[in-house]
Amino acid sequence: MDGKKTLQAEKEIEIRFSEVDSMNIVWHGSYVLYLEDAREAFGKKYKLEYLYIYERGYYAPLVDMQLHYKTPLKYRDKAKIVIKYRNTEAAKLIFDYEIYNLTTGELALTATTTQVFLDTNYQLLWTLPDFMNEWKQMNGIQ
Repeated sequence: MDGKKTLQAEKEIEIRFSEVDSMNIVWHGSYVLYLEDAREAFGKKYKLEYLYIYERGYYAPLVDMQLHYKTPLKYRDKAKIVIKYRNTEAAKLIFDYEIYNLTTGELALTATTTQVFLDTNYQLLWTLPDFMNEWKQMNGIQ
């Protein structure tokens, strides 16, 4: 163990009919929404919700998303999304994800997302905003 604190959250879902394709498996675009659900769960748990960022005068748009499909999820499967914050000195939010099929116990997907910080004039920040340094300190990861 490297002694680093891990910040993670989990979100359980049941696969809905509207999320599957004609093969009865989750349509690839639905996974993007699952990752969003996980980021919202993380933000709620660790006080890093989108409005928290916005109220401090910043935006945090997604600039990169990597998804690696392992096994399919199907209609009515139950799944668990695990999201982990990846600490970095860069002015970015990086999250790693695993989605597990709770019906079969299999790993269905791994993913990574990267968000950057923009000010309200849509200018890219090159250093981490002060509120993020405070957030890191508050969560014991700085």
